[in-house]
Amino acid sequence: MPFPPRGLYTVPLPDGRVLDLGSRPLVMGILNITPDSFAESSPRTDPAAAVDAALQMEADGADIIDVGGESTRPGAEPLPAAEEARRVLPVLRMLRGRVRIPISIDTYKAEIAEAALAEGAVIVNDVSGLRYEPALAAVVARSGAALVVMHTRGRSRTMYQEAHYDDIVTEVAGEIEDSLRVAAAAGVERERVIVDPGIGFAKRPADSYGVLARLPELAARLDRPVLVGPSRKSFMQGVLGSGPAPERDWGTAAAVTAAVLAGAHVVRVHAVAGMVQVVRVAEEIRRHAQIA
Repeated sequence: MPFPPRGLYTVPLPDGRVLDLGSRPLVMGILNITPDSFAESSPRTDPAAAVDAALQMEADGADIIDVGGESTRPGAEPLPAAEEARRVLPVLRMLRGRVRIPISIDTYKAEIAEAALAEGAVIVNDVSGLRYEPALAAVVARSGAALVVMHTRGRSRTMYQEAHYDDIVTEVAGEIEDSLRVAAAAGVERERVIVDPGIGFAKRPADSYGVLARLPELAARLDRPVLVGPSRKSFMQGVLGSGPAPERDWGTAAAVTAAVLAGAHVVRVHAVAGMVQVVRVAEEIRRHAQIA
């Protein structure tokens, strides 16, 4: 079989639902409520417009919606918790009961995660891998939420200064294992944790491509479901040119295809409708390889 097997995982959610991460890859739609998102030509700050976008993502086939109020792009300044709450909490309140798919809150702040979980979020997506605010792990443990721990080094302004690796997979896997230990020490059950190798975060383009190329090895080392988020990121500029990020959807499609063929369980994307098609075709190729 030319493609590695995808690990069979289920992740329980606090509302009684279960994410089935074994039968097919899931698509996580990105809902940024920020005035400075790197990846969108028209930044989204109006709560009603954000809700409409979320409803459209669900209609387009998204399996999860990831709501974020702080840009964590390289060079971004930290956002005060009060402003992040002002951006995301009204949207979460308006979405409650209107979407059927699970909602994720994209934050590293314990205070924001706790408030978002109270408003119906059931997944916490932490770009810091519990490094910025380890107290976040206790919030997740108390709530029973699922947790995504992403690999990075440093903060947004310094991450590229720390992008030096002797062996990208060994080091990324080892540092994610540190995050898993922090989660476990706080009482987060391992079955609730998804790992994200952090494409583009504290990684030069060659490092990001290396993670994608060696994704099966990384997954085998960690024995947890893997989320991959390559959408519109700058690691593709070397081969696509320096055009605006929203023009990188074809490159994103190639990266998403590679991730699915390599066994990714979740892909995090901006252009949901198109990437749902990409994921379905890539998964069908995998299926035929298994029965051939």
